[in-house]
Amino acid sequence: MAQSVAPPATGRAAPAALPVRTVLPWAVFGGILMLVLLYFVGAEQGATSLLSGTDVHEWVHDGRHLLGFPCH
Repeated sequence: MAQSVAPPATGRAAPAALPVRTVLPWAVFGGILMLVLLYFVGAEQGATSLLSGTDVHEWVHDGRHLLGFPCH
């Protein structure tokens, strides 16, 4: 049985360009989401607390120490 071998590709295909208008809303959404998460890990249960009680503090306690935020 004869086998044919394709010639090696000499060039690489260029990646498709993404329009900024397509990426920008997702980038803004991701940035806002990350800021909200950073707030809850770093500042919730302090002077700017939005939620009463210690539930949020207990859920993110290890993350606070991992990121270097003092909490007690």
